[in-house]
Amino acid sequence: MNRDLSLLQTAPLNPAKPRHRTREVAVGGLVIGGDNPIRVQSMTTSDTFNVAETVAQIKRLEEAGCELVRVTVPKPEDAATLTQVREQIGIPLICDIHFDYKMALMALDHPVDKIRINPGNIGGYDRFRQIIRKAKDRGLPMRIGVNAGSLERELVEKYGYPCPPAMVESAIRYIEIAEAEGYHQMIVSLKSSDVPTVVEAYRLYAQLCDYPTHIGVTEAGKPPYAVTKSAAGLAPILLDGIGDTIRISLLGDPVPEIYAAFDILQATQRRVRRPELIACPTCGRLAIDLEDIIAKLEKRLEGRTTAIKISVLGCVVNGPGEAKEADIGIAAGNGKGVIFRNGEIVRHVVEAEMVDALLEEVDTWERDQIAAKADGKVTRRDARKQLPMVRG
Repeated sequence: MNRDLSLLQTAPLNPAKPRHRTREVAVGGLVIGGDNPIRVQSMTTSDTFNVAETVAQIKRLEEAGCELVRVTVPKPEDAATLTQVREQIGIPLICDIHFDYKMALMALDHPVDKIRINPGNIGGYDRFRQIIRKAKDRGLPMRIGVNAGSLERELVEKYGYPCPPAMVESAIRYIEIAEAEGYHQMIVSLKSSDVPTVVEAYRLYAQLCDYPTHIGVTEAGKPPYAVTKSAAGLAPILLDGIGDTIRISLLGDPVPEIYAAFDILQATQRRVRRPELIACPTCGRLAIDLEDIIAKLEKRLEGRTTAIKISVLGCVVNGPGEAKEADIGIAAGNGKGVIFRNGEIVRHVVEAEMVDALLEEVDTWERDQIAAKADGKVTRRDARKQLPMVRG
């Protein structure tokens, strides 16, 4: 078979797409959309009217890195406590409304930072308009949360099932109603428990709208499969440049959602907040105690926020090549190794010195990066045209 290799000359060096250009929407003290970092969100599992339990759970989420939090408001007693909750937390508070539009109107009497509406179950356009008008008067943003499981009946009948076009049409319908009221402070989500549906719905939406998106695979289930399922659905979206806030929906304690979200953002290089450790798998070629070295490195790198790739390879097959590609890398075997910085060999070490030597090289790399940027120089990381990353 003859293959036309000229295609390789025109293929992009960087397969990732730039961020989908969205307008900016303020949520409390944060700005969502545009070039701002993709923010991590979660939701409480407590009864909202139980203020002490709800606040305690939000505090744990904050400590884990949660940046926005949603609470459910199904009853008047839940709405009545929103002021107390908001006064005791440090991140934006989102009220979640289903079925009863009166709960939305009640919630908007409190100092919440955003309201989430599911248009498929709120009870009709007139009720939606009432919520829009009050949110507009309050100057508050809204998430239009389309969900495949509660899509309007007429759209399910039109398309035959809750498919991506039906979900996007639902979102656009409510966006246009809001725009007719002069309201534009919207964030949109198109969630499903089906991974291909999620991916295609967001891709289709991004071709038609510029309101920021909240992304997630809903009802993902129990970890660890739920994390894998969420990553499978959200990685393609993120690599396409889509997504301005993110939630990983897990059964049980919500705190692990935060760690999973940041891991997915890190892996797709859409938001890098810590060093990335690359290690070869355990196999018969491994000739150093790699598990011990990685464990020690993880411990000593805790708290660092440098966006650096550190590769630790324990054999001679892929080791040298992978170590050269990382910012800092070591190719090792039989108790000794070679350390690379920016692709160049900088020192030889024995196994007992590897962790200390790698950390010394990390420090040197960080200083070099700071100096290069201060002088306006292009760093090796920038020159390699890696995936567009947002730090912090």
